[in-house]
This record gives sequence, structure tokens and C-alpha cells, in this order.
Amino acid sequence: MAQLLSVSRAARLVGTTRGTLQHKIRNGEITTFEGKVKVTDLLRAYPQASLEDNTTLERMQTIKAEARPRRHYEETLPSPEVLTNRLTELAKQLICTRNELQHQHDFNQQLLDKLSQLMEQNPELQTLYKWVQQQTQPYQCEATPKNQLLAKDTFLRIMAAHVKMLPSGHEFFVEGSSSLLEAALQAGLALNYGCSSGNCGACKARVVSGEVWKVREHDYVLSEAEKNMGYMLMCSHTAVTDLVLEASEAHHANEIPEQEIQVRVKKLDSLSDDIVLLQLQTPRTQTLRFMAGQCVKLSIEEGKSAKFALASCPCDGRNLQFHIRKQNNATAKFIQQLNIQQPIMLEGPKGEFVLGEDDSRPAVFIAYADGFAPIKSLVEHAISIDIIESFHFFWVCQQQEGHYLSNLCRSWADALDNFHYHPLIIQDNIAETTINKVLAECPNIEDYQVYVAGIPNLTETSKQLLQHSGLADEQMHIGQFEGGCIS
Repeated sequence: MAQLLSVSRAARLVGTTRGTLQHKIRNGEITTFEGKVKVTDLLRAYPQASLEDNTTLERMQTIKAEARPRRHYEETLPSPEVLTNRLTELAKQLICTRNELQHQHDFNQQLLDKLSQLMEQNPELQTLYKWVQQQTQPYQCEATPKNQLLAKDTFLRIMAAHVKMLPSGHEFFVEGSSSLLEAALQAGLALNYGCSSGNCGACKARVVSGEVWKVREHDYVLSEAEKNMGYMLMCSHTAVTDLVLEASEAHHANEIPEQEIQVRVKKLDSLSDDIVLLQLQTPRTQTLRFMAGQCVKLSIEEGKSAKFALASCPCDGRNLQFHIRKQNNATAKFIQQLNIQQPIMLEGPKGEFVLGEDDSRPAVFIAYADGFAPIKSLVEHAISIDIIESFHFFWVCQQQEGHYLSNLCRSWADALDNFHYHPLIIQDNIAETTINKVLAECPNIEDYQVYVAGIPNLTETSKQLLQHSGLADEQMHIGQFEGGCIS
């Protein structure tokens, strides 16, 4: 029987993105069987695949890592305990495989002996005997591309475990010493969680198959019935073997409850002469659960509050970033009153400017000036999910200084072959000129998901122009932002 690989594992083996592989599947270059890819078909599409062919994968991993602040406990390799358990599990599989092969070898020999005896009575069986003898010759393992790919797959199973979620079918990999929750959030999954430190029990999940290992103690107490059913906390466990887990996920923005958290100002940095990076930190016991592109309300004291778009990835709900324009009347007074370690009341998340659920079509992102903050969150989240076929990002400003994080955008384009960055400086007829440039780059706009963020008059005009170009309403996502503040 042909070896079958999940799309995520297949992409990882040949060192490409999942979105690129799905594009080949849709174009008929690779066929699938029950959602999985044959090793032979994979090699036919990627004949150059080798054990060292990981360039694209490594560049994507770097982008994902830079999308969130470093944690002191992150390591490249699994812990000694996890590594030992993975090797033990592979050793068990090897023993079982050897026993099965020995059994098959004994059976083949018995079959040949039986046919040899029958040939004395019926010489016509000689042809069958020779055929069976030829088919049961010892297998010579050679360094073929297929065998190299399977050897690489075995190595990756030691270094990283593959996890499939039920009922969503989402997949992710657990690497290093990451917990299941950390790995899932980094992969862009909107799992249910709260404290992420083992106190609340919100990240409870059931192990359907596979083996987990507790990496930290937790205060939340599971009942004996839950333990017997296979439940554990994802924030406190990692994967030893490949897993199938059952857990709840949010599929729409309205499925994430609003939270009230007292946060503190961790950092105030200038990104440009007019843009301030505000970083807030939640308590260890209460992180913010949100979707990329959403916003929150920040209150310093009664009567002094504003809504801001989150500029950070949902993979880190404790360190939250915002881009705020100092010269904007709605935000200038707010930012002037902030100091390091100052407590702020956060309410959210709010809004439905989020990525389309499991939509693998190519995407266009348009940020008008200050609309970059939520677009940054969406792009980093989309890269983590790794299902979008290709990206086109248009950042529109009236002067060069408006592209205050242009180097970051260029790094996305340099790292990913399917990411295209278009910094635009437009003075007049901004929306009309922008959409004309979008249509020139993406003439089949009806095949795209389009995300537009900026001030109301530009986003509304863009929406009308896109509608006239044949883009369906359900493929348009509009967010209205100004000065980092929600309009």
C-alpha cells in the first residue's frame, strides 16, 4: 500500500509552505487520497526534495518566531524526557515492524514449501512457484529519493510531533520544549484558554490517540472521570508522539468572549516621528484571547478611554502591541498620560475584522496609512496558519515616512516566495489609484479574499470600487481605523 502523508507533514518534508502545496493539489499537479498525499506523487512534484531541502521552512519559522516576544523557556530541541520517550516509542514501532516482517518471511517460506510439495503432483504449478519465489526475494533497501524522504520523516518525528485537532481537522507541530497550547497558538489556532499557566482549566482537551508528557505542574484539578477519559491541560503538557486531540476552537470573532483585564504599560517606543509603539502586558494568570485584526478598549481612569487596533499576533496574548499616532487629536492626550508600569483597564476583544475561516484562496491586504496595525496582525496570523496560497500587501501613504515598518514588510517578501509587498505613495484620488494598482497586479480579483483597513472615506470608496470590479461582498473585509484608534 502506498505511504500517505498529511498535507502539513508533506509540506514540511519538501521544505515548502502548506499553501503552496495546496495550490498544486487544486491545480491537479498532486492528487490526494482521503485528504492525504502519496509519497510517490509528492516526489513527482518535488523531484529535487532532499534531506537538506528546508530553506523555505526555516525562513517561515523565523518569521513566526519574530512575531512574538522571546520566552526564556523556549529551546530548539525537545527536553531529554520527551526525546527519550519519542525514541522509546519509535523503538517499539521498529520491534513491531521487525516481528511483522519475520512473520511474513516465515509465511512466505512455508508457502514456497507447500507449493514445492504440490508441484510433484501438479507440474503446472511450476509457473506459480517461480512467480512467488521471485516476489518474495529479500528486499534491498537503496538510497532512493522515496527512501530518503521516509528517513527524513522518521527524523522529524523525533524532533517534532504532529497534532491533529478534532472536530476542526486543524493541524500543527510541537517543537522544542513548547507546550501544546503554545504550539497551537503559534500555528494560528483560536483555542479556548485563559491563564495559560495551569490555573483556570480553560485549555482542557481530550487525548484521542497518542502520548503526552507533563512539562509543568498545574493548580487546576481534573476529576478522576476526566482523567479516565483522557483529559489534560494543553498549557501544561507537550506531545511525545503524534497526537489526535479533541478541544473547542473559536471559528468566528463572536465566539470569543469579551474579557476585562488590568494590564500594565511595558514599553513606549517611537516607530517614527509621529507613531508610538505601545506594548502592554497582562498578568501571568490572565492573558487576552483574541483574533488577529480585532481591537480593544483601553481606560486610564473614568472618562479617559479609547479603542485601539491590536498590532500583534494572537500567538502571544500576554504581550500586546499597538501603533498610535501622536498627532491625532483622538489619541494624543491619551498617549501623553502613559508611563511605564502604569495600570490600564483593558476590555475586549471587539470587532469582526478577522481572517476568513480556513480560506486558502490568495489574499490581498490594503492598509491606508494607520490601517497598517491591524493588517500587520492579520499578516502575521496568516503566515502562522500557513494555508493562504499567496499574499499581495499594498501599504498606501502620502509620504515615504508613512511606511514606518517598511523593513519588516520587505523581510516578509524576502523570506516567502508567495509574498509580494507594494509600498505606494499616492497624493490624490487615493482610493481610486490604489484599487487600479491592485487590479493591475491581481486582474482576477474575484479569486481573492481582500482585506482593507484605513479611514472611513477611503475604505468605503475602496469597497465600492471592488464591488464594481466583480468582488463578492463575502470576499471583502473592511476595517475602519485612524491614528491607531477605531473610527
